Amino acid sequence: MGTQDKRRKTSKKTDKGNQGSGAPAGAAAQTKPDVQPHSTRSAKPSADAETSPPANPSQRGRNGTVQSGAENLTDPAMTTRAAKDAKSSPSSGGPETKDRAQGTVAPKTDAPASAAPASAAPASAAPASAAPASAAPASAAPASAAPASAAPASAAPASAAPISTASSAAAVVTAPVTPSGPIAAKPAAALFEKESKEPVAPPTTPRVAPSTGSLLGEVDLHCFNEGTHTRLYEHMGAHPMVDREGRPGTYFAVWAPNAEAVSVIGDFNRWRPDENALTIRSFDSGIWEGFVEGVATGAIYKYHVKSRQSDYQAEKADPLAFYAEVPPRSASVVWSSQYAWRDDEWMEKRIRHNRIDAPVSIYEIHLGSWRRVPEENNRWLTYRELAEHLASYCVEMGFTHVELMPCTEFPFDGSWGYQTTGYFAPTSRFGTPDDFKFMVDHLHQNGIGVILDWVPSHFPSDGHGLAYFDGTHLYEHADPRQGYHPDWASLIFNYGRNEVRSFLISSACMWLEQFHVDGIRVDAVASMLYLDYSRKEGEWIPNKYGGRENIEALEFIRQLNSTIGKQYPGVLTIAEESTAWGMVSRPPEIGGLGFHLKWDMGWMHDTLKYMSLDPVHRKYHHHELTFRMLYYANENFVLPLSHDEVVHGKGSLYGKMPGDDWQKHANLRLLYGYMYGQPGKKLLFMGGEFGQWPEWKHNESLEWHALDYAPHQGLKHWVKDLNHLYRQEPALFEGDCEPQGFEWIDCNDWEHSMLSFMRVSKSGDAVVFVLNFTPVPRDHYQVGLPTGGHWRVVLNSDAEVYGGSNYPAGTGQDAQPIPTHGRNYSMTINVPPLAVVVLRPDNSSKA
Repeated sequence: MGTQDKRRKTSKKTDKGNQGSGAPAGAAAQTKPDVQPHSTRSAKPSADAETSPPANPSQRGRNGTVQSGAENLTDPAMTTRAAKDAKSSPSSGGPETKDRAQGTVAPKTDAPASAAPASAAPASAAPASAAPASAAPASAAPASAAPASAAPASAAPASAAPISTASSAAAVVTAPVTPSGPIAAKPAAALFEKESKEPVAPPTTPRVAPSTGSLLGEVDLHCFNEGTHTRLYEHMGAHPMVDREGRPGTYFAVWAPNAEAVSVIGDFNRWRPDENALTIRSFDSGIWEGFVEGVATGAIYKYHVKSRQSDYQAEKADPLAFYAEVPPRSASVVWSSQYAWRDDEWMEKRIRHNRIDAPVSIYEIHLGSWRRVPEENNRWLTYRELAEHLASYCVEMGFTHVELMPCTEFPFDGSWGYQTTGYFAPTSRFGTPDDFKFMVDHLHQNGIGVILDWVPSHFPSDGHGLAYFDGTHLYEHADPRQGYHPDWASLIFNYGRNEVRSFLISSACMWLEQFHVDGIRVDAVASMLYLDYSRKEGEWIPNKYGGRENIEALEFIRQLNSTIGKQYPGVLTIAEESTAWGMVSRPPEIGGLGFHLKWDMGWMHDTLKYMSLDPVHRKYHHHELTFRMLYYANENFVLPLSHDEVVHGKGSLYGKMPGDDWQKHANLRLLYGYMYGQPGKKLLFMGGEFGQWPEWKHNESLEWHALDYAPHQGLKHWVKDLNHLYRQEPALFEGDCEPQGFEWIDCNDWEHSMLSFMRVSKSGDAVVFVLNFTPVPRDHYQVGLPTGGHWRVVLNSDAEVYGGSNYPAGTGQDAQPIPTHGRNYSMTINVPPLAVVVLRPDNSSKA
């Protein structure tokens, strides 16, 4: 397989999937073939179609706690739905100790207090704790469509206000959403100084239903069934509009080819499946659609699906919902955006920021734990609160991009978002879809690109989600050897099904189109590429050629990257791929996968292994630092120090470093200096920039109080200066993905654990790095140089300002015409202990 094959499966076997929804629904039952597994059309089920429902829809979290997505119902009329939910628990839930309709017992959950249902709330009022205030839609369903006594109080968003159908047809259009309620009214003074708002969007004419009564034309149906539709979000899901007579309502469309009947249920019809039935467009399309009068933005809904297979019935969230209830609730929410973007300048120029020869320094964050507000029950920040503080922090630190761990809707906090149930919806934990847009917009206005983690490799088996959607294995493979993921107890998409490809590619395109995201990082690509990934002999099915490559997944990946490349030039696609698969970041036209960048998991593994060693042993492992240079130009790499390396008992980056506190900080500064000197784009997970002590916890804030101590302040200052040097010096980024951008000076001084190399710009300017991986100073160390003249020390990690010992390394000197290391010039410098010294000639274009 090549030089990296030894790392196959070493980096991706994490437990983040196991922290997701839990055990698979019906994993053991997935033994019969899928309904028309590779068909180009979804038609009536065959006689031997799968008929068994999932064996166990209940899901449990990593700690065994039941994760329930069931609503806390307060209206007696909802008892029937409550009783069914208590049994099937559509979002990872198990039975509760009391009837949910009584409104007396909140489901067990790891969600914050602000997401917990209030008990005994009056039916006509939404409980203040039902959802964060900024997450609430501005309007709810029309009063005539859902009497106050009929809608469950906890199902209504906190700030929902009924809109009368007696008003104009424009009533279905949502007013711009701004922060309201206690979250916006009581900011923590230490964190929030002012509130930012987007401009009010001009009034829009409500969308009018076409004369056909459908948003899906014949071309749409053809492309959907062919696997080439890229904008399903414009035609399926829930779309508020007015019909031809001017009556407001919502058009619904959902794919369920093996259903006998599908209806829309929600607070507007007392969750009764017999009131708002949808009609099937055609058996070839498998799409059910219909217009429900009086349903407006803010209405809570699900689909009631009755299958042709056995007596299977289920309440399903909308696969193309744009918004959802705050977990652990699991219903979808009708949404119509009214956001007015202000990032035109960024969008016009972003291709400059995302070029392979541009500086790309990524700050990876988890929105729920970057900062919290301990004064307010340790709540997380909303999208709007995050916007200003995250943007200003990234500008201060010099990062060019942020990478958001998955923001697509997910049921269980402990999955960190990697168990997706809503592929078209930003999670409602932090606000509305327009609030998410505000955050992206504000980052763009501050020159920061936004990369989103996106997970098409697997999905959870929660009862309300995609699993066993219409009584058959519709989105996933039926055979567990293909459809069940053993590492993460989740389900694997059937990439050979055309409609599934349309669904996934439309999801990716929606985030780029509607949310102005600048890149997607595709999670767990290795698990998609190999049919035997993490499986033993006999637990997988070879491809048609007898090999272990997943041909259908390969075709999907190439189609995805080709589509994005054509429709969204300037957008980055990044692969988290942990094996030696070739040409991951090369065009599909020449046999590559088509990604722009690939995470270099081998560099991460080798470097952290080396840095964790006591310096006295490092000389025996010198090859761990030099091995990468055998393959570094084979792909366009990102050097990741990511969240995966600071969880599950691995300790923080600070904790991995050997020695006392001073040596730990010195080693961290050395690690980061080495990373910024190496060719490749940079990625650093939050907290690493200031040396957080413990490993990352998703339900706690970073330990910002560490910055009260000088060593942590110094480390943060060092990362900031590295970022600014990286962005200012073309030699450090122009050749990140080119073999001519890097040259060894001396990689053979293993006896002293010393390295020296230089980075070269397109114009020939050079920047030299000299690194000492021991606590022993190296005085009068001779380094070969490419040119004469005066060479200046531009960075020294041992400087006092960074928390170093301030060992006298000097500020620079003239190179002498003494040949060394194959160069015509050289100089001698003092290299401090556990330090990196960066040199640049005064006669360079950046001097």
